[in-house]
Amino acid sequence: MAATPSVHITGRGMTAADQLARHARKIPNQPAISFGEDGRTYRELDERVSRLANALRARGVGAGDRVAILGLNSIEYIEAMLASVRLGAICVPINFRLVAREIAYALADSGSVAVVVDPMFAEALASARAEAPSVHTVLVIGEDYERALAGADPEFGELVVDEHAPAFIMYTSGTTGRPKGAVLTHYNLMLHAFSCSVHVGAPADDRVSLNGAPMFHIAGVSGYLMCLLPGGKFVITPSGGFDPAAMVDLLERERVSTCFFVPSQWQAICAVPGIAERDLSALRRASWGAAPASTTLLRTMMETFPLANVQTAFGQTECSPVTCYLIGEDAIRKIGSVGTPILNVEVRVVDDEMNDVPRGTVGEIVYRGPMVMKEYWNNPEATAEAFAGGWFHSGDLVREDEDGFFYVVDRKKDMIISGGENIYCAEVENVLAGHPKVADVSLIGVADPKWGETPLAVIVPADQADPPDAEEIEAFARQHLAAYKCPRRIALLDALPRNPSGKVLKVELRSAFGAENVVSAPQV
Repeated sequence: MAATPSVHITGRGMTAADQLARHARKIPNQPAISFGEDGRTYRELDERVSRLANALRARGVGAGDRVAILGLNSIEYIEAMLASVRLGAICVPINFRLVAREIAYALADSGSVAVVVDPMFAEALASARAEAPSVHTVLVIGEDYERALAGADPEFGELVVDEHAPAFIMYTSGTTGRPKGAVLTHYNLMLHAFSCSVHVGAPADDRVSLNGAPMFHIAGVSGYLMCLLPGGKFVITPSGGFDPAAMVDLLERERVSTCFFVPSQWQAICAVPGIAERDLSALRRASWGAAPASTTLLRTMMETFPLANVQTAFGQTECSPVTCYLIGEDAIRKIGSVGTPILNVEVRVVDDEMNDVPRGTVGEIVYRGPMVMKEYWNNPEATAEAFAGGWFHSGDLVREDEDGFFYVVDRKKDMIISGGENIYCAEVENVLAGHPKVADVSLIGVADPKWGETPLAVIVPADQADPPDAEEIEAFARQHLAAYKCPRRIALLDALPRNPSGKVLKVELRSAFGAENVVSAPQV
C-alpha cells in the first residue's frame, strides 16, 4: 500500500513541488504522467519525488545546489526535476546531444554537484567530470536510481522554499558563442503556467497534454508545468528520431486534448497517410512554436485538424518562455502573426536607441514582467546587456499592426543588409515556402562584390529528383516581393541543420555556403 503523500507546504505554494503535493492530497489516484506502458498517479509520483529528494539530501545536496539531468525524455526525468525543486536546489537540464566537452562546460559553469543520468550517457558524463570537479554525486537511471529511491524515506516533511529563488538554469542553444544559463525562478515558471492557461482559456476538462519537445528544452519544462497546474495527465514523448506515424497513434490512443510540436514536426504529422480518417476528436488545442512556421503549413494544420484551435506560441527561454499567443478566430484572421502579449507581459517595439517606433515600423521587441528571467548565471556582463534600458532585449525584430498584433520579421542578428536595404529573412522564407517544389527553406546572406551581401535561399526540394532552379525561385519570389528581396541564388540540401528546438542553425549554413556553392539565376 502506498504511503500517505508527503506534506510539503511552504505557505505560498508557488513551486512545482507544492503543486504536486496539492494534487497528491486532492486527486491521489488521478493519472499524473505516462510514458509508453508505464505511468504514475499523483500519489505515486509525489512519493517517488520525495524519496529522490531525500536520497539526494542524504548525499549532500541541499538548497541552492545545482542538480543536473542528462537523459532522454522519461518518467525519471520529471521525477528528478521535481525532486530538485522540492529540495530547494536548482535544476540544470542538459542537452543529451552535446559531446563530453560541451557537457563539461554546462556542469562547470553551473557548478552542479549532482547529476541524474541515463546509462547511455554515463560514459560521456564520466569524461566530462574531469573538467567539472564540483560534481560529487551521480545517480544512473535504472538499478542505481531505483536502489537510491528504495533506501530513502517516502516522507520529505516541510521545507520552506523562497518562490523568488532560482528553480532552473536553462542553457540557451549556443548557436553563436558559448551557451548562457538563463536563471528562472519558481515564481517565473508557475506564474507563466497560470498566465498561459488564462490567456488560452484552457477548459477544466482539458486533461491530457502531450509535448513533442525534449525535456531539457524550456518548451518541454513549461509544457509539463502547464499540465501540472490543473492536475492533468502529461504524456511523455520518446526522444530521438521523430516518428510522425507513431505520434499520431499516441495522440489517438491517449485521447490527447492539447499538444505542442515544432513546425517541422507538425509538417511531418500532417503528411501521415490517412490522418484524416483517424479519431483525433479529443484534440482541442494544437500549438506550435520554438521556430518559424510558414502560412502554408498553418493552413495545412487547420485543414488537417478542423476541430482543434491552432495556436501560435511565441517567446524565448529567458521569458519562461511564452510572451505572445495567437489563438481562436485570430489564427485565420491574422495568419502569420504571433499574436498579442499574454497576461503579465508588457512589450515595446524599439529602435537601437530604445525609442518606440511607430506602429507598422520594424523594431526590436523588448519585454518587462514577472516571467522574465532573474539573470544569466555567472554572467553579469551578458545580464547587463540583455536588460539595457530597464527592459529585456529579445533580439527579435517585429512589426505591430493597427490591431496590436505582432509579426516577426527576423532575428536581429540574421537580418541581411543588401545595398543599404534591410531584408528580413522570415518574410522571404514564408513566401518561398509556398512554392510547390519547396519542402523547407532558409535564407542567409552571402558576400556580394556589388551589394555587400545578397540573399541565398537554401532549399530542401519537395522531390529530390525534380528540384527547383534559381530562375524559377526568383520568378516566384518576384510575384510577392520587391526585387531587392528576391534571392537570385539557391543551394540545395537533403535537410536543413536544426537544433533540438527546431531552429535552423544558420551559422552552419553560413559556414557551409559561399559563392562557389550556389546556383545563380541568369542575368536579365
